[in-house]
Amino acid sequence: MSKFHILVATDLAEDSLKILQETPDITVQQVTPSAVRDSLKEAHALIARDDVRVDKALLAEAPLLKLIGHVGAGLSGIDMEAATNRGIIVMNTPGTNAMAAGELAITLMLALSRKLVTAHDSLKDGWWLLDRKRQAGTQLFEKTLGIIGLGRVGGIVAHRCLAFGMTVLAYDPYIGEEQLVDARIQLVGLKELLQRSDFVTLHVAATAETAGLINSNTVSQMKAGARLINTSHGSIIDEAAVAAALKDGHLAGVAIDVYKDEPPYNSPLIGIDNVIHTPHIGDNTIEATQDISLQIVRQVLDALHGTDYRNVVNMPFVPGLDFETARPYMQLAECIGTMIHALSRSPVSRVAVEYRGEEMSGLVKVIAVAILKGLLQPILGDKVNTVNAPVLAAERGIQVMQTKGMKAGDYASMVSCQVTLEDGESILMSGTLLDRKEPHIVQINQYRMNFVPEGHLLLMGSFDQPGVIGKVGTLMANNNVNIASWHTGRAEPGGHTLTVLSLDAPLPTPVLDELGQLDFVRHAHQVEIKN
Repeated sequence: MSKFHILVATDLAEDSLKILQETPDITVQQVTPSAVRDSLKEAHALIARDDVRVDKALLAEAPLLKLIGHVGAGLSGIDMEAATNRGIIVMNTPGTNAMAAGELAITLMLALSRKLVTAHDSLKDGWWLLDRKRQAGTQLFEKTLGIIGLGRVGGIVAHRCLAFGMTVLAYDPYIGEEQLVDARIQLVGLKELLQRSDFVTLHVAATAETAGLINSNTVSQMKAGARLINTSHGSIIDEAAVAAALKDGHLAGVAIDVYKDEPPYNSPLIGIDNVIHTPHIGDNTIEATQDISLQIVRQVLDALHGTDYRNVVNMPFVPGLDFETARPYMQLAECIGTMIHALSRSPVSRVAVEYRGEEMSGLVKVIAVAILKGLLQPILGDKVNTVNAPVLAAERGIQVMQTKGMKAGDYASMVSCQVTLEDGESILMSGTLLDRKEPHIVQINQYRMNFVPEGHLLLMGSFDQPGVIGKVGTLMANNNVNIASWHTGRAEPGGHTLTVLSLDAPLPTPVLDELGQLDFVRHAHQVEIKN
């Protein structure tokens, strides 16, 4: 007898659909997006794309629904608050279709630059070089590309366009210079990007901040004769403003795959000669369909069976959670995230969490969210909290998972986190609670130590040699910096060490730079932990 009924309202690859159909406690019903409302009463899970709007009214028709599996990274069509209030898990599939979306953006850019559609239609109509001057294109070589949104898709576009010999500008308020994986990419403000770019391509999530980002004002700031590509979300551009700029000649061309309303029967962009329009095919490749189908099917099955919760993006708290018990674990987890961010030399791509101790068995989601908050808050500030941290992490392509078997310490009760960075490096950090109240960090990578993560901390990697304490202490004394505590862990005598100093005040930048110049110092980072 089946235990879970899954409603599939989108096309999935045959192999992935077969996995669902052959799982013993699962029944599957395939429906069209328009038939979802009439089929939800018996559904425990819904798998759908953007063309199914999951709002409060639709959820009212689904009394048994436990899970919404969204095929794709965007979540603008889902009423997250309504789903969370109902205790419905919402998950997405970030990053799976990034290559497909990035390649489509480049395809559209090339088609715009060489007027391929015009040339194709001319020959199809029986004309050979009807008007050579009118059909003349432009090269990408030595042109300037402006990328708005430097996430996974934007990064793919950037790297491939650098190979074309283009100057690549990027605007992304959530990316810092230190996070760029290629120094040739120039981070600039939005106005400068629009003024300098020959091509502008959009790769941002649909949020309140990005709605109508390209409007009459920002279009007027664009370079005369520029070309615009949008494969991200239809809400990002004001279609009427863009159409007007095309008609008066300010913009030379537009390529668009997504629309404010889909199908775009009333879009002012449809039918204009210098517009290339495609029917939302950004992720429609054989490879992307296979990958994203397999990912969502495995995620849904694992979540329904309670074995794993990957890419769950809504609030982690569940009814009956003892917040007084959870709070110190959340504090410890957030400290771990903040300190890992300080040690990270490139963006985080994956976060793996492990816990030990029966008292934490119901807190794994809460702990994971607190780690994400700690990781993201140094970048996003007050914009991130325990409710939206998973959403913001998903938008940045960060995978989150629960795991076992980390090479961590042997405390009976412990939280461990291992992050994988985009450059392949990994960072492991473990912590525990003293008397179930006071957070202690007990391991960073291979270094065993024990300190309270609070206040102004200096994390210093060095070589294990005589005189380190004396020289560092002298430098601090000469600059009137008081050391409250000193904790050092070393892998082996004469090898590498990691030292955590608790300071009464933050180290001035010139002093930090001077410390970094000492011959035994491998790296030095500051972090402030506010409890």
